Formats: sequence, C-alpha cells, structure tokens
Amino acid sequence: MAKVCDITGKSTQVGGRYSNRTRATQYNPSGKTRRSPNLQKKSIFVPELGSNVSLTVSAAGMRTIAKNGAFATLKKAGLV
Repeated sequence: MAKVCDITGKSTQVGGRYSNRTRATQYNPSGKTRRSPNLQKKSIFVPELGSNVSLTVSAAGMRTIAKNGAFATLKKAGLV
C-alpha cells in the first residue's frame, strides 16, 4: 500500500538531514532521508450515502473534510 493521502494526494518526500551550515563546513555522511506524511486510517460516516467510508487520510485531509464536509470533499477527490 502506497503512503499517499486519499484526499490531498500528499506522499513521501526525500530530503537531507543536516542544516545548510553543517553541510557547508563538513562532509555529509548521512545522505538522504525519507519523510512520510502524517497518515491516519479513518472511517467516516457520510449521511448522503448512508454508510461509512474507510480512508487513509493525512491531518491536512481531515481538516479539509471538517471544513468542506465529507460528501463534497470525497466527490471532489473522485472517491464517490
């Protein structure tokens, strides 16, 4: 299963471990690190459908659902 938010499409990112100051003065032995999004497995009740929908959602996706409503957000994301 891919680490991707169903609502926002957020996925993992690759970045460095050292600050720019450390990188400018020392050899960087650590290489790259993978940063994963804050994903949660949630079951959301949608009144328009009359049933629960299971989603893998990031924290930003949960805020989007709380702001716009479950049915409108799922419809925009193409999940309904």
